[in-house]
Amino acid sequence: MRLYTDQPPPAEFRAAVPSAEWVVLPRPRLWTHTALAPELRRRPPDVFFEPAHVLPFWHPPASVVTIHDVGYEYFPDAHTRFQRFYLRLTTRWHVRAARLVLADSHATRDDLVRLYAANPARIRVVYPGVDLAHFSPQPPDAVATVCQRYGIHGRYLLYVGTLQPRKNLRRVLAAFASIAERHPDVRLVLVGAAGWRMDAFADLMQTLGDRLVRTGYVADADLPALYTGAVALVFPSLFEGFGFPVLEAQACGTPVIASTTTSLPEVAGDAALLVNPLDTHAIAQAMHRLLEDEPLHADLAARGRANAARFTWEASATNVWNALMEAAHG
Repeated sequence: MRLYTDQPPPAEFRAAVPSAEWVVLPRPRLWTHTALAPELRRRPPDVFFEPAHVLPFWHPPASVVTIHDVGYEYFPDAHTRFQRFYLRLTTRWHVRAARLVLADSHATRDDLVRLYAANPARIRVVYPGVDLAHFSPQPPDAVATVCQRYGIHGRYLLYVGTLQPRKNLRRVLAAFASIAERHPDVRLVLVGAAGWRMDAFADLMQTLGDRLVRTGYVADADLPALYTGAVALVFPSLFEGFGFPVLEAQACGTPVIASTTTSLPEVAGDAALLVNPLDTHAIAQAMHRLLEDEPLHADLAARGRANAARFTWEASATNVWNALMEAAHG
């Protein structure tokens, strides 16, 4: 196995795959086409796998590429005109040039077929995984310590992700504001860095005052405790190619409120409250139900852990390997 990189890999990377041949190709710009492509042409591998970037203009016939989502088609204003042009050009190139395309979800596969006329026979859906050893229910003392670190007191509903309009945060904030009086002991906690166009819901954030807690970026080590301590994860996103927070919360035994659209129903399975993301009242009702209905809360917590267990990195790696072998044999 050859692994291509633009700089010498850390020692722990080499130790993780001791049998690999690391090919270091230093190049400051256009690395894929000016450094990787010539190397592939000089020494073509039997199969070339590009997991998250751009397929080089020259590549072996047996090439496999991953397309995670086409969010730029749904939210074009989040990208510059050049970025949209580049993303559309490379996606169109991928679905025609690669022998097989890996998609993170059936929703992404359907988008590629509908928007780019991709051949569905050459697309394989390979779900990413969740680290079940890391994301698991945490003991009360660990939850209390982490909550104190971020200034979280009492019961709370949780959102995890970049703060941007695509995540439907304006409706989440409005939904919480509509139930806040009925639940005076509950706060809404937003975990994540500020993103594109946060001004679209800044007024609602200010209105909620101390009922809203913003943690900013949170270290990965603290996330399991924040999930475990939450009454529910509120994640009615407008668009997701996959939706990792849904599985992370479920793995920690936390019920989830998610959208009925894009990839979220196939990721959440039957273990979440699915709502129309455009219906603020439906989001608010889902919040209220999970704050009041203990049997429903316990049922979703148990079903969520069972659902998350379906998404392992071992299964993901096996499916990627099978696709590579399929590509190798034409």
